[in-house]
Amino acid sequence: MIDLRSDTVTKPTPGMLAAMSAAAVGDDVFGEDPTINELERRTAAMFGHEAGLFVPSGTMSNQIAVRIHCRPQDEILLETTSHIYLWEAGGAAALSGVTCRTIDGQFGLLNESDFAGKIRPNDMHAVRTRLVSLENTHNRGGGTVYSPEAINGISKWARSNGLATHLDGARIWNAMVVTGVPAKIWGQMFDTVSVCFSKGLGTPVGSALLGPKDLIAHARRIRKLFGGAMRQAGFLAGACLYALDHNIDRLAEDHANAKLVAEAVGEVPGLTLTPAKVETNLVWFEVGGKLGTAKDVANRLKADGVLVAALGEKVIRAVTHLDVTREQCVKAAAAIRKLAG
Repeated sequence: MIDLRSDTVTKPTPGMLAAMSAAAVGDDVFGEDPTINELERRTAAMFGHEAGLFVPSGTMSNQIAVRIHCRPQDEILLETTSHIYLWEAGGAAALSGVTCRTIDGQFGLLNESDFAGKIRPNDMHAVRTRLVSLENTHNRGGGTVYSPEAINGISKWARSNGLATHLDGARIWNAMVVTGVPAKIWGQMFDTVSVCFSKGLGTPVGSALLGPKDLIAHARRIRKLFGGAMRQAGFLAGACLYALDHNIDRLAEDHANAKLVAEAVGEVPGLTLTPAKVETNLVWFEVGGKLGTAKDVANRLKADGVLVAALGEKVIRAVTHLDVTREQCVKAAAAIRKLAG
Protein backbone atom coordinates (compact mmCIF):
# COMPACT_ATOMS: atom_id res chain seq x y z
CA MET A 1 0.00 0.00 0.00
CA ILE A 2 1.33 3.43 -1.01
CA ASP A 3 0.46 5.69 1.92
CA LEU A 4 0.03 9.34 0.94
CA ARG A 5 -2.29 10.30 3.82
CA SER A 6 0.34 12.33 5.69
CA ASP A 7 4.06 12.83 6.19
CA THR A 8 3.49 11.71 9.79
CA VAL A 9 3.13 8.03 8.77
CA THR A 10 6.86 7.52 8.30
CA LYS A 11 8.83 4.99 10.32
CA PRO A 12 12.40 5.46 11.58
CA THR A 13 15.10 4.39 9.14
CA PRO A 14 17.83 1.95 10.26
CA GLY A 15 20.22 4.88 10.71
CA MET A 16 17.71 6.74 12.84
CA LEU A 17 17.01 3.66 14.94
CA ALA A 18 20.74 3.25 15.54
CA ALA A 19 20.99 6.89 16.64
CA MET A 20 18.07 6.39 19.00
CA SER A 21 19.63 3.29 20.52
CA ALA A 22 22.96 5.05 21.02
CA ALA A 23 21.49 8.19 22.61
CA ALA A 24 22.60 9.08 26.14
CA VAL A 25 19.62 9.72 28.40
CA GLY A 26 18.77 11.24 31.77
CA ASP A 27 15.82 12.76 33.57
CA ASP A 28 14.72 15.74 31.49
CA VAL A 29 12.45 17.12 34.22
CA PHE A 30 15.66 17.62 36.21
CA GLY A 31 17.34 19.01 33.08
CA GLU A 32 19.66 16.01 32.99
CA ASP A 33 18.99 14.43 29.61
CA PRO A 34 22.11 15.30 27.57
CA THR A 35 20.58 14.41 24.20
CA ILE A 36 17.50 16.58 24.76
CA ASN A 37 19.71 19.41 26.00
CA GLU A 38 21.82 19.16 22.85
CA LEU A 39 18.75 19.09 20.59
CA GLU A 40 17.30 22.18 22.29
CA ARG A 41 20.60 24.08 22.03
CA ARG A 42 21.23 23.12 18.44
CA THR A 43 17.74 23.82 17.13
CA ALA A 44 17.54 27.18 18.90
CA ALA A 45 20.91 28.21 17.45
CA MET A 46 19.81 27.17 13.94
CA PHE A 47 16.92 29.64 14.10
CA GLY A 48 18.82 32.40 15.84
CA HIS A 49 17.13 32.02 19.22
CA GLU A 50 18.53 31.74 22.73
CA ALA A 51 16.76 28.63 23.96
CA GLY A 52 14.55 25.72 23.00
CA LEU A 53 12.06 23.36 24.60
CA PHE A 54 11.47 19.79 23.40
CA VAL A 55 7.79 18.77 23.45
CA PRO A 56 5.81 15.75 22.22
CA SER A 57 3.82 17.47 19.46
CA GLY A 58 3.46 20.55 17.31
CA THR A 59 0.03 21.19 18.78
CA MET A 60 1.52 21.34 22.27
CA SER A 61 4.32 23.60 21.07
CA ASN A 62 1.84 26.03 19.49
CA GLN A 63 -0.47 26.01 22.50
CA ILE A 64 2.40 26.65 24.89
CA ALA A 65 3.33 29.63 22.71
CA VAL A 66 -0.23 30.95 22.93
CA ARG A 67 -0.13 30.61 26.72
CA ILE A 68 3.21 32.38 27.24
CA HIS A 69 2.34 35.29 24.95
CA CYS A 70 -1.27 35.78 26.04
CA ARG A 71 -3.55 35.82 29.03
CA PRO A 72 -7.32 35.30 29.24
CA GLN A 73 -9.31 37.92 27.29
CA ASP A 74 -6.47 38.32 24.77
CA GLU A 75 -6.81 37.71 21.04
CA ILE A 76 -4.64 36.15 18.33
CA LEU A 77 -4.61 37.39 14.73
CA LEU A 78 -4.14 34.47 12.35
CA GLU A 79 -5.19 33.12 8.97
CA THR A 80 -8.61 31.45 8.77
CA THR A 81 -7.31 28.00 7.84
CA SER A 82 -4.29 28.02 10.15
CA HIS A 83 -3.50 24.89 12.14
CA ILE A 84 -3.79 26.66 15.51
CA TYR A 85 -7.35 27.71 14.71
CA LEU A 86 -8.58 24.80 12.61
CA TRP A 87 -6.89 21.66 13.92
CA GLU A 88 -5.90 22.09 17.55
CA ALA A 89 -9.26 21.27 19.16
CA GLY A 90 -10.00 24.82 20.26
CA GLY A 91 -6.90 24.81 22.43
CA ALA A 92 -6.41 28.58 22.56
CA ALA A 93 -9.84 29.05 24.15
CA ALA A 94 -9.92 25.85 26.19
CA LEU A 95 -6.39 26.01 27.61
CA SER A 96 -5.64 29.73 27.77
CA GLY A 97 -8.93 31.65 27.58
CA VAL A 98 -7.74 33.30 24.37
CA THR A 99 -9.87 34.09 21.33
CA CYS A 100 -8.88 33.97 17.67
CA ARG A 101 -9.58 36.64 15.09
CA THR A 102 -9.27 34.99 11.71
CA ILE A 103 -8.23 36.74 8.50
CA ASP A 104 -8.87 35.21 5.08
CA GLY A 105 -5.68 34.70 3.12
CA GLN A 106 -4.75 33.57 -0.37
CA PHE A 107 -4.26 29.82 0.02
CA GLY A 108 -3.29 30.43 3.63
CA LEU A 109 -0.92 33.32 3.03
CA LEU A 110 -1.37 36.87 4.35
CA ASN A 111 0.40 40.15 3.71
CA GLU A 112 0.86 43.27 5.78
CA SER A 113 -2.16 45.04 4.29
CA ASP A 114 -4.46 42.23 5.47
CA PHE A 115 -3.85 43.33 9.06
CA ALA A 116 -5.00 46.93 8.57
CA GLY A 117 -7.67 47.87 11.10
CA LYS A 118 -7.51 44.51 12.88
CA ILE A 119 -6.24 45.74 16.27
CA ARG A 120 -9.04 46.05 18.82
CA PRO A 121 -9.62 49.39 20.56
CA ASN A 122 -8.25 49.94 24.06
CA ASP A 123 -11.67 49.51 25.62
CA MET A 124 -12.94 47.36 28.49
CA HIS A 125 -15.60 45.92 26.21
CA ALA A 126 -13.07 44.47 23.78
CA VAL A 127 -10.53 41.70 23.96
CA ARG A 128 -6.89 42.79 23.82
CA THR A 129 -5.14 42.09 20.53
CA ARG A 130 -1.88 40.52 21.62
CA LEU A 131 -0.37 38.01 19.18
CA VAL A 132 0.16 37.53 15.44
CA SER A 133 0.69 33.92 14.36
CA LEU A 134 1.73 32.78 10.88
CA GLU A 135 2.13 29.26 9.44
CA ASN A 136 4.95 28.43 7.00
CA THR A 137 4.54 26.27 5.01
CA HIS A 138 0.77 26.53 5.24
CA ASN A 139 -0.81 23.09 5.44
CA ARG A 140 -4.44 23.85 4.52
CA GLY A 141 -3.26 26.38 1.97
CA GLY A 142 -1.71 23.52 0.01
CA GLY A 143 1.83 23.61 1.36
CA THR A 144 2.24 27.21 0.23
CA VAL A 145 5.42 29.07 1.15
CA TYR A 146 5.67 32.61 2.49
CA SER A 147 8.35 34.86 1.07
CA PRO A 148 10.76 36.30 3.65
CA GLU A 149 9.75 39.76 2.45
CA ALA A 150 6.07 39.17 3.22
CA ILE A 151 6.83 37.81 6.68
CA ASN A 152 9.25 40.62 7.42
CA GLY A 153 6.57 43.18 6.57
CA ILE A 154 4.01 41.52 8.83
CA SER A 155 6.54 41.10 11.62
CA LYS A 156 7.57 44.75 11.50
CA TRP A 157 3.92 45.81 11.54
CA ALA A 158 3.22 43.60 14.56
CA ARG A 159 6.20 44.84 16.54
CA SER A 160 5.47 48.49 15.72
CA ASN A 161 2.04 47.93 17.23
CA GLY A 162 3.30 46.20 20.36
CA LEU A 163 2.18 42.70 19.31
CA ALA A 164 4.07 39.47 19.88
CA THR A 165 4.81 37.19 16.93
CA HIS A 166 4.79 33.39 16.63
CA LEU A 167 5.64 31.09 13.73
CA ASP A 168 3.98 27.72 13.39
CA GLY A 169 6.90 26.27 11.46
CA ALA A 170 5.84 22.64 11.52
CA ARG A 171 7.06 22.36 7.92
CA ILE A 172 9.51 25.28 7.90
CA TRP A 173 12.15 22.79 6.69
CA ASN A 174 10.22 22.52 3.40
CA ALA A 175 10.17 26.31 3.07
CA MET A 176 13.93 26.39 3.67
CA VAL A 177 14.55 23.87 0.90
CA VAL A 178 12.25 25.57 -1.63
CA THR A 179 13.58 29.09 -1.07
CA GLY A 180 17.17 28.43 -0.01
CA VAL A 181 16.58 30.88 2.84
CA PRO A 182 18.33 29.57 5.99
CA ALA A 183 16.62 28.84 9.29
CA LYS A 184 18.13 31.85 11.05
CA ILE A 185 16.51 34.33 8.65
CA TRP A 186 13.06 32.82 9.22
CA GLY A 187 13.54 32.48 12.96
CA GLN A 188 14.69 35.99 13.74
CA MET A 189 11.47 37.51 12.38
CA PHE A 190 9.47 35.97 15.25
CA ASP A 191 9.48 36.09 19.04
CA THR A 192 8.85 32.34 19.16
CA VAL A 193 9.06 29.55 16.59
CA SER A 194 7.57 26.06 16.66
CA VAL A 195 9.30 23.40 14.55
CA CYS A 196 8.26 19.78 14.03
CA PHE A 197 10.58 16.81 13.61
CA SER A 198 7.89 14.16 13.02
CA LYS A 199 6.57 15.34 9.65
CA GLY A 200 8.97 15.78 6.74
CA LEU A 201 12.02 14.92 8.86
CA GLY A 202 10.63 11.49 9.64
CA THR A 203 11.03 11.10 13.40
CA PRO A 204 8.47 9.14 15.44
CA VAL A 205 7.81 11.94 17.96
CA GLY A 206 8.78 15.51 18.69
CA SER A 207 8.60 19.25 18.17
CA ALA A 208 10.45 22.18 19.70
CA LEU A 209 9.49 25.68 20.78
CA LEU A 210 12.25 28.24 20.33
CA GLY A 211 12.61 31.76 21.72
CA PRO A 212 14.28 34.01 24.30
CA LYS A 213 15.52 32.40 27.52
CA ASP A 214 12.89 34.04 29.71
CA LEU A 215 10.00 32.97 27.51
CA ILE A 216 11.30 29.42 27.19
CA ALA A 217 11.73 29.22 30.98
CA HIS A 218 8.06 30.17 31.25
CA ALA A 219 7.24 27.67 28.50
CA ARG A 220 8.88 24.90 30.53
CA ARG A 221 6.42 25.58 33.35
CA ILE A 222 3.50 25.50 30.92
CA ARG A 223 4.75 22.23 29.39
CA LYS A 224 4.50 20.74 32.87
CA LEU A 225 1.00 22.14 33.29
CA PHE A 226 -0.08 20.67 29.95
CA GLY A 227 1.35 17.24 30.83
CA GLY A 228 4.19 17.35 28.34
CA ALA A 229 7.18 16.99 30.66
CA MET A 230 9.11 13.83 29.79
CA ARG A 231 11.76 11.82 31.60
CA GLN A 232 14.35 9.71 29.73
CA ALA A 233 13.22 10.94 26.32
CA GLY A 234 16.70 11.33 24.88
CA PHE A 235 15.98 8.35 22.63
CA LEU A 236 13.41 10.54 20.87
CA ALA A 237 15.75 13.52 20.77
CA GLY A 238 18.42 11.27 19.24
CA ALA A 239 16.07 10.63 16.32
CA CYS A 240 15.58 14.38 15.91
CA LEU A 241 19.32 15.11 15.88
CA TYR A 242 19.76 12.40 13.25
CA ALA A 243 16.97 13.98 11.19
CA LEU A 244 18.63 17.39 11.30
CA ASP A 245 21.80 15.84 9.89
CA HIS A 246 20.24 13.62 7.23
CA ASN A 247 16.67 14.51 6.31
CA ILE A 248 16.45 18.22 5.47
CA ASP A 249 18.09 18.43 2.03
CA ARG A 250 16.30 15.29 0.85
CA LEU A 251 12.95 17.11 1.15
CA ALA A 252 13.58 18.27 -2.42
CA GLU A 253 12.79 14.68 -3.47
CA ASP A 254 9.40 14.89 -1.76
CA HIS A 255 8.65 18.15 -3.53
CA ALA A 256 9.51 16.64 -6.93
CA ASN A 257 7.35 13.59 -6.18
CA ALA A 258 4.43 15.79 -5.13
CA LYS A 259 4.59 17.59 -8.49
CA LEU A 260 4.42 14.19 -10.20
CA VAL A 261 1.25 13.34 -8.27
CA ALA A 262 -0.18 16.80 -8.92
CA GLU A 263 0.31 16.43 -12.67
CA ALA A 264 -1.86 13.32 -12.59
CA VAL A 265 -4.56 15.08 -10.57
CA GLY A 266 -4.59 17.91 -13.10
CA GLU A 267 -5.29 15.48 -15.94
CA VAL A 268 -8.47 14.00 -14.42
CA PRO A 269 -11.77 15.74 -15.27
CA GLY A 270 -13.60 16.47 -12.05
CA LEU A 271 -10.45 16.94 -9.95
CA THR A 272 -9.19 20.45 -9.27
CA LEU A 273 -5.87 21.25 -7.64
CA THR A 274 -6.17 23.83 -4.83
CA PRO A 275 -3.88 25.65 -5.34
CA ALA A 276 -3.05 24.87 -8.93
CA LYS A 277 0.69 25.20 -8.28
CA VAL A 278 2.22 22.68 -5.87
CA GLU A 279 5.27 24.15 -4.13
CA THR A 280 6.21 21.55 -1.52
CA ASN A 281 5.08 18.06 -0.51
CA LEU A 282 1.33 18.68 -0.07
CA VAL A 283 -1.17 18.08 -2.87
CA TRP A 284 -4.69 19.31 -2.08
CA PHE A 285 -7.52 18.87 -4.55
CA GLU A 286 -11.28 19.11 -4.78
CA VAL A 287 -13.59 16.44 -6.14
CA GLY A 288 -16.41 17.36 -8.52
CA GLY A 289 -18.26 16.20 -11.56
CA LYS A 290 -19.30 12.56 -11.65
CA LEU A 291 -16.59 11.33 -9.29
CA GLY A 292 -18.78 11.53 -6.19
CA THR A 293 -17.43 12.51 -2.80
CA ALA A 294 -13.88 12.69 -1.51
CA LYS A 295 -14.50 9.45 0.35
CA ASP A 296 -15.66 7.77 -2.87
CA VAL A 297 -12.46 8.79 -4.62
CA ALA A 298 -10.31 7.76 -1.64
CA ASN A 299 -11.96 4.33 -1.64
CA ARG A 300 -11.33 3.86 -5.37
CA LEU A 301 -7.67 4.78 -4.91
CA LYS A 302 -7.40 2.46 -1.91
CA ALA A 303 -8.65 -0.40 -4.06
CA ASP A 304 -5.72 0.39 -6.38
CA GLY A 305 -3.23 0.38 -3.51
CA VAL A 306 -3.03 4.11 -2.78
CA LEU A 307 -4.07 5.78 0.48
CA VAL A 308 -5.03 9.47 0.50
CA ALA A 309 -6.81 11.54 3.15
CA ALA A 310 -10.42 12.64 2.64
CA LEU A 311 -10.49 15.84 4.71
CA GLY A 312 -13.93 17.13 3.76
CA GLU A 313 -16.90 16.09 1.69
CA LYS A 314 -15.14 17.18 -1.49
CA VAL A 315 -11.54 17.70 -0.36
CA ILE A 316 -8.56 15.31 -0.56
CA ARG A 317 -4.95 15.67 0.49
CA ALA A 318 -2.02 13.59 -0.74
CA VAL A 319 1.37 14.01 0.94
CA THR A 320 4.75 12.78 -0.22
CA HIS A 321 7.43 11.82 2.30
CA LEU A 322 10.58 9.77 2.85
CA ASP A 323 8.69 6.47 3.02
CA VAL A 324 7.39 6.72 -0.57
CA THR A 325 9.78 6.33 -3.47
CA ARG A 326 9.71 7.92 -6.90
CA GLU A 327 8.58 4.60 -8.34
CA GLN A 328 5.70 4.42 -5.87
CA CYS A 329 4.63 7.96 -6.75
CA VAL A 330 4.62 7.00 -10.43
CA LYS A 331 2.28 4.13 -9.53
CA ALA A 332 0.13 6.45 -7.44
CA ALA A 333 -0.09 8.89 -10.33
CA ALA A 334 -1.21 6.04 -12.61
CA ALA A 335 -3.93 5.10 -10.11
CA ILE A 336 -5.13 8.70 -10.05
CA ARG A 337 -5.27 8.87 -13.85
CA LYS A 338 -7.50 5.74 -13.84
CA LEU A 339 -10.16 7.81 -12.10
CA ALA A 340 -10.83 9.47 -15.47
CA GLY A 341 -12.44 6.20 -16.54
